[in-house]
Amino acid sequence: MRTTKLALILLMSCLSAPLLADTTAEQIRQATLEFLDGFAREQAAEGYTVSFEPGSIDDRLALAECEKPLSVEFSGDPWKSTSPSMQVACEGSRPWRMFVTASVSIHGPALVAARPLTRGERVTEGLLTKQSVEINASRRGVITDAQQAIGMEVRRSVNAGSLITPDMLSAPNAVERGDHVIITAKTGGFSVRSRGKALASAGVGEQVLVENLRSSRTIKASVVAPGHVEIPM
Repeated sequence: MRTTKLALILLMSCLSAPLLADTTAEQIRQATLEFLDGFAREQAAEGYTVSFEPGSIDDRLALAECEKPLSVEFSGDPWKSTSPSMQVACEGSRPWRMFVTASVSIHGPALVAARPLTRGERVTEGLLTKQSVEINASRRGVITDAQQAIGMEVRRSVNAGSLITPDMLSAPNAVERGDHVIITAKTGGFSVRSRGKALASAGVGEQVLVENLRSSRTIKASVVAPGHVEIPM
């Protein structure tokens, strides 16, 4: 009799206790689908076409119930990988997070070489054309704006039709060895100019040794523009 009463008490306590639901694999998959669909719509407004498929999630997965909508964000750059990772997180009273992957393909216009390019050649608008490519399939990145490439120098030979990537180009030297340059010495709102000769080649933002033609002193200066260097006073 005593055993029966104890069993009844335990049964009633179980029935009266709130049942804790789990966050299922299907709910996580749905959250990632909604996130990816939103990303695709955002990029469509910018002229890109995005196709996607969430990675597989073990159907046996069961995480703590989340009383708030699941938070999803990329933890890997979708523009540099066709299999970016995503973080799915619960911000509720029993927080958790997990990572899933997805297959993402981003197609859009990018610059390609209109003809073969040779090393050291200066890029002009006529050397470039645009075509639709899978942008995130290139781990080296792409260039979508011609203004980012025009005026740059080709670092190595490029075949016609090849995708132009940032590592193929470099900024041309703003100062060449032997060039006469304007040296500006600045302090506060006061500046003094003199003429000098570059002892090496350098691009904007780089440092170069310059001979002051008036004093014959050699100084280290920063290249600020073609033919112009600057030193602090």
